[in-house]
Amino acid sequence: MAVRVRAARPDEAAALGALALRSKAHWGYDEAFLTACAPQLRIGAGEVGARRAVVAQAAPGGAVLGLATLEGRAPVVELGLLFVEPAAIGRGVGRLLYRDAVRRARELGCHTLLIDADPHAAGFYRAMGAIPRTGGGPVDGLVRFEVRLGAAEPWVAAWAGGGGSVHVGNVAEYNAQFADASLDREQVAAHHYACLAAFYGPRPAALVLPRPVPVWWTEQVARQLDWTGVEVHDGLAPDRPGLSAAVRSRPALAARLTGSGAALVPWGQSAGFARLAGYGPWRPQVLRYESKAASHALFAGIVAAGGHPGVVVPRQWRVRGRWAAARLLAARARAGRGTVFKSEHGVGGSGTRVVTARDVRAAGGAFAALRGLPRGPLLAEEYAHDPGGAVRDLTYDAFVDAAGRVHPVGGAVMHVVGTGYRGATVGPGVVPDGADKTLSAFGEAVGRELAASGYRGWFDVDFVSAGGGLLAPTETNLRLTGPSAAFVVKARLDELRGGDHVVRIMDRVELGARLPEALAGELCAALARGCAALGAVFVPAIPTAAFDPVPWLGVLVAAHTREAVDAAEALVRAEAAAVGAMFGDSFQGTHS
Repeated sequence: MAVRVRAARPDEAAALGALALRSKAHWGYDEAFLTACAPQLRIGAGEVGARRAVVAQAAPGGAVLGLATLEGRAPVVELGLLFVEPAAIGRGVGRLLYRDAVRRARELGCHTLLIDADPHAAGFYRAMGAIPRTGGGPVDGLVRFEVRLGAAEPWVAAWAGGGGSVHVGNVAEYNAQFADASLDREQVAAHHYACLAAFYGPRPAALVLPRPVPVWWTEQVARQLDWTGVEVHDGLAPDRPGLSAAVRSRPALAARLTGSGAALVPWGQSAGFARLAGYGPWRPQVLRYESKAASHALFAGIVAAGGHPGVVVPRQWRVRGRWAAARLLAARARAGRGTVFKSEHGVGGSGTRVVTARDVRAAGGAFAALRGLPRGPLLAEEYAHDPGGAVRDLTYDAFVDAAGRVHPVGGAVMHVVGTGYRGATVGPGVVPDGADKTLSAFGEAVGRELAASGYRGWFDVDFVSAGGGLLAPTETNLRLTGPSAAFVVKARLDELRGGDHVVRIMDRVELGARLPEALAGELCAALARGCAALGAVFVPAIPTAAFDPVPWLGVLVAAHTREAVDAAEALVRAEAAAVGAMFGDSFQGTHS
């Protein structure tokens, strides 16, 4: 059902009051109570403009399905009325009116939107992101909520022009140019991660994806992030890394995407994408700091120049073969020192292993301890260890715009198992205060060097805690990542729901069974409802892996507090692990 919001007309005033009364009666109130409420639910013809009344109308020219008023003056306004025709309750009309009210309040320059809600509607407002107001108590039996409004962070307008953008999920294509021996040749995981193209920017105009994606996924993401009119072009390169070439081989599609005027945003730069986007001659050297050896040299130079007392760069050596690596490892193990071995390139911790002196002894020698690492040259690095640190793995995101300016985005805490990246959390208070300034200062210094080298686009710098309050930078990623998706979703939810969200991306939530497509959609819809009851938002991020022999999902959860995010994560993981039980019971009965 297509519904649009428009300004109410004075001649509709009487009908709108009657609609509000019918909506109130939906909750089962008796006649005496409704009669007492009626004066507060009326809107006079002369008040329509002053109360900033709007209606939700079935388009084109259909019935009025709801109304809302926005009353008062900046800096604090009130959601005076928000009522939906009983037959339309549960069809997204209230959500539409609420989000319109938040948008208009922000445009008025307000910092707070107040809501006095009927107790029956309290769950709706909580799910929309409104925060119950403490200390004031209910007013006339109503529940008071507030929505804290703020301006968008500066980076949002600078990224992708701040408007609709075309998101190209060329993850496999980006990885392939580095010939990374730690990744499987088919790049199965990369094709799944291409689904993160949905979150390359706050307002996508089109998604370009290598593999087919389920319709329910795009519908659920659009509902949670209030997207309309997003084109999805999927299944273009299901078994190979050349997504940009696949688009170019379809001239009509290539012309549609490149001629729309919208910015083209890739996972990462590549020769194929440069040809698709019409850039000048491709210069692969702009990606040289994707190399862990080159980024290490960059870090060392920045620290040597001074001004970053909170950062230490561990020593690093290039080793040409297994015997050389084993000799180095044995010598360091005898001295009781741990060593990190890395492939030159790698994503998500692939090709990286920490080997301690205890590991060498347990394996029966240094050579045996190196089994399983990818073949070819390796980098060896001092192991920065902080046994008492509260946070081990951190990252800092920013981007370089077309003019070479660095735009800070923020710091995040990464969730790492062993050396494998599993997700990240962004938002207020997530990064410890002492580390935040260190991350920002060093990350921006790296950004300036990247800009000088000719790089343009998103980047991050990853760190580990090295003890003594020091941070050790480990690599740069010259591309979008899971944390970048979390930052984008945070920006969008802050805009839609108000407040300052904590967002967690979980790259791999294991499922208890391989799911048919329809049941995967039902599971995610149930998880969205369960998280909403906790005051959190659930967004399915990577759906296609649910159909693999070893099935999993990538998901995002968000809320205004870390406690609510933790609760949402616990719910999601428990329901996902138990998903096999649906084949013994009806799904609706198990997960409703």
